[in-house]
Amino acid sequence: MALAIPDSVEPIGRAGLHVSRLAYGGVPLGNYPTKLSEAEAAAAISCAYDLGIRYFDVAPLYGHGLAEHRLGAALRGVSRDSFVLSTKVGRLLVPEPSAALKADPMAGIFEDPLPFSLTNDYSYDGIMRSVEDSLQRMGLASIDILHIHNIDPNNHAPDVLEALFSQCMADGYRALEQLRSEGTIKAIGVGNNSLAMCERFARAGDFDCFMMAGHFNLLDQGAIESFLPYCKSRGIRILLGSPFASGLLVAKEPERAFYMYKKPNEEILGRVHSIRRICADHGVSIAAAALQFPLLHPVVACIVPGMRTAQEVSECVKAFTQNVPGGLFADLQSAGLIEGGLTVQ
Repeated sequence: MALAIPDSVEPIGRAGLHVSRLAYGGVPLGNYPTKLSEAEAAAAISCAYDLGIRYFDVAPLYGHGLAEHRLGAALRGVSRDSFVLSTKVGRLLVPEPSAALKADPMAGIFEDPLPFSLTNDYSYDGIMRSVEDSLQRMGLASIDILHIHNIDPNNHAPDVLEALFSQCMADGYRALEQLRSEGTIKAIGVGNNSLAMCERFARAGDFDCFMMAGHFNLLDQGAIESFLPYCKSRGIRILLGSPFASGLLVAKEPERAFYMYKKPNEEILGRVHSIRRICADHGVSIAAAALQFPLLHPVVACIVPGMRTAQEVSECVKAFTQNVPGGLFADLQSAGLIEGGLTVQ
């Protein structure tokens, strides 16, 4: 099948690694927010590959190993050199009866996960074991990008957060540097929902990229003030998750949707309706605007939406390749919906 996505890629790190501008986020493969059949998962991944997506991101957390199993199975039949793969470290999976699967703050958000509990381990040995476990689950021989996952104030009490951050940067970080220096992986990064923690990690280590969820989409541009300029000065690239603002931007009924795990307030809903109106004035879908907006910033290498089904993949590819006139973003900026410091022409 001919590529539906323009054949453009962006460099990550220093080892000749390139990612497609539209990537595949593997959270739904872990049965989030609802259960996904094996056939649906395989079809979504195959459709993404067939339509030109060449970067796939996953994590042990997603479905407690289920997403890694599904992604590896679906990609095992294609050339390993034809796609980029990232997974995450910091959580080890431990076999448990299903009744004991709530050992991690993020456990419980996946429907019918594999019977493994999660334990936080950001030590050197823990990260090395995590990499081996992920390779076994996926049935693949290599990983391209490793992200430190979810040392996040939303998941941990302040004292626990500090302990995990210290363990990671004093011990676990050595494992990432070693794997990168010996060529086992090509790039290291951080996957985090907290902008403050992204900035803290960026200043504490030598990272190639960040899997940043939110903070630079049509509803939230908080990263533009200091984090994105810092990344630009250091040559760090952003792999941008949550381009649809937790799904709120494309929800059929925004009033019934969630934004950052909470019901959106009237101000946020007002912004959503204003964005939709301006998009409609330009004859552009809000999905297209949401997917293409983050690429206005030079440090954003790719967009990483979660796509549950082959239909969702096709819809995202269509939106990503839709022509979006520059005047749309200029009008959004004039309406105060895009930060004035961003060049949109």
